[in-house]
Amino acid sequence: MRKLILILFLLPSLSTIGQIKKPKLVVGIVVDQMRHEYLQRFESKYGNDGFKRMIRDGFEARNNHYNYIPTYTAPGHASIYTGTTPRYHGIIGNDWYSRVLGRSVYCVGDTSASSVGGSALSGKISPKNLIVNTITDELKLTTNFRSKVVGVSIKDRGAVLPAGHTPDGAYWYDSRTGEFMTSDFYMDVLPQWLVNFNQKKLVDKYSNQTWNTLLPIAEYTESTPDDNSYENGFKGKETPTFPYDLKVLRESNGPYGLIRSTPFGNSLVLDLAKASIEGENLGADQITDFLSVSLSSTDYVGHNFGPNSVEVEDTYLRLDKDLGDFLTYLDKKIGVGEYMVFLTADHGVVANPQFLLDNGLPGGYIDTDEVKEIFADEAQSLGDYILSTSNDQIFLNRDLIDSSGLELEAIQKAFAEAAMKIPAVAETFTATSMDTFDYTDPMRSNLQNGYNRKLSGDVLLFMKPGYLTNTYGLKGSSHGTGYSYDTHVPLLFFGAGIKKGATVEKTYITDIAPTLAMLLNISIPNAAVTGAPIEEIFE
Repeated sequence: MRKLILILFLLPSLSTIGQIKKPKLVVGIVVDQMRHEYLQRFESKYGNDGFKRMIRDGFEARNNHYNYIPTYTAPGHASIYTGTTPRYHGIIGNDWYSRVLGRSVYCVGDTSASSVGGSALSGKISPKNLIVNTITDELKLTTNFRSKVVGVSIKDRGAVLPAGHTPDGAYWYDSRTGEFMTSDFYMDVLPQWLVNFNQKKLVDKYSNQTWNTLLPIAEYTESTPDDNSYENGFKGKETPTFPYDLKVLRESNGPYGLIRSTPFGNSLVLDLAKASIEGENLGADQITDFLSVSLSSTDYVGHNFGPNSVEVEDTYLRLDKDLGDFLTYLDKKIGVGEYMVFLTADHGVVANPQFLLDNGLPGGYIDTDEVKEIFADEAQSLGDYILSTSNDQIFLNRDLIDSSGLELEAIQKAFAEAAMKIPAVAETFTATSMDTFDYTDPMRSNLQNGYNRKLSGDVLLFMKPGYLTNTYGLKGSSHGTGYSYDTHVPLLFFGAGIKKGATVEKTYITDIAPTLAMLLNISIPNAAVTGAPIEEIFE
């Protein structure tokens, strides 16, 4: 009887899922370094056609978080599109030390690939380091490869990882030439529509203007005063203050690279997104296509100026206008109710640590010289066992340890204890403990979700909140921790098949891919073992 009651209870839900309108086009938008609170902090200045439209007419997961450490761009994009964490998908950072190769490897680096368009140095790129399927791969498989998939971004990793292993194209920006390019992993020649797009030289149009505030600067009350000591700014300008004459600044900041660190880099990518829809005929029939769009300029601006800057606020006000324009374009090109958009971020960001200290809040900088001294003292007693350090992990020379007749676990514990002497370190863990225990404490579990037995280091460091290493400098900011300022990011669904609503139940970034699979009625990515569909969307 209980089984019968359960079946009767589920029937309406199953019927509803079956009736969900399948979109002609799915657009996945990842806003690089967008904290969730930007939706509220700048809300009064947003227009009605961008973020507000998606929230008003779509579904918002207000308590959406990353569930692993480290929170960087590459693992963020990989986790969004695979529905799992670095523990399984293998993208454990933007780059990491490889024991097999004896050197650092780049997340989407591929020495066997060659550039198609752009410059040679920017073309050794492919998704080969991603060891599982993406939701875009599953869309291809379910439709017998009739669906089209395209990924676009300023960053190569922002285009490559979402597009997966089987796309019709992944295109990224080459700051050496000012053009969008790809590699021969995908194709032998650029499609004509992209050649035509590059020939327009839109980068010159955007980079030869003056970046001033969209509104009178006195209205930017959500940010710190424009002239302060917490921001880097641009070469060739003494103060990090508006206005910025980009035409003049191009000379000292790179004629084609400067646009990345302005809001107009996002405008350029959205122009490319429109061109890809036109050029590839995305959304032209009843077979669902997928366009992934990663907007990277928010990250460049955030690193440069920090999350409390007028520059960041202005960048989001301009992004809101660009987003509204893009949604209006989709209304006309694909049709209202014929497309679906989801929007999220690959990570957040911490406030500038000196800003925190000056306002009586916890935070500070990790002194790299002090760290070197601590490990130098340890090395004198144990030998030179450190091969490399990256992503707050220590890689030990296991061959040397073994040949010395020592136990690996003992050496790991020794270095873990030594690292506890670093003032900014809250806790340390050994690889052996990651392999042995199944942690349930949220922070330890997040660290374990980011740990890959084959790829990660021997000792993992967990920093106190509000700290950054001084290798970043003392201005601007960065990210990478498991604290809420890095993990809490927006998640909006809008368009075909999406009901209006919101949830404050905790959701995770790994829930996106399974949710999309249910909405599109396609197979779930093969390693989506840590995510689950967001039930409230289907209720």
